[in-house]
Amino acid sequence: MIGAQSAGVSGAPVMIVHMFVLGIDPGLTTTGYAVVTAREVAAIGVIRTQVGLPVPERLLEIHRDVSALIQEYAPSVMAIERVFVNRNLQTAMSVVRASGVAMLAAAAAGIPVLEYTPSKVKAAVAGYGNATKGQVQRMVALRMGLGEVPKPPDAADALAVALCHLQEDGLRRRIP
Repeated sequence: MIGAQSAGVSGAPVMIVHMFVLGIDPGLTTTGYAVVTAREVAAIGVIRTQVGLPVPERLLEIHRDVSALIQEYAPSVMAIERVFVNRNLQTAMSVVRASGVAMLAAAAAGIPVLEYTPSKVKAAVAGYGNATKGQVQRMVALRMGLGEVPKPPDAADALAVALCHLQEDGLRRRIP
């Protein structure tokens, strides 16, 4: 969390704390990440692993990089896209593995992890659970005041997951 001082109602300094959410779009070759508050993007990008390396080494790299993000930004929570198995079981297995090591990094740091389905993320960000990737990407850019759609798509997807969490968390706090 990042803190900033501000004058309170009585004139005494008040510490304003920004809650960082680490959004993750897991993948063995490319894992998207975004570290955000409700108003700003602190970091966005991808973790890439080399295709020819053994899977355990690639997973270790994802774990190290996610752990480094956690150490640098001290997020309050990790929001991660829940793995969706469609047709290609091989691809699903590699995504599940990447998801697991990202969750492990969060758990090791004592950070709660919340999973969101792809349709939940789309509905939260674009207002429609069957929105296209392009529609979701344009909405994340618009909602965060970015001049263009984040690239590559995995980074934009991670930002969408983080925004989904911020929206869901806000709703949870308002409902008794």
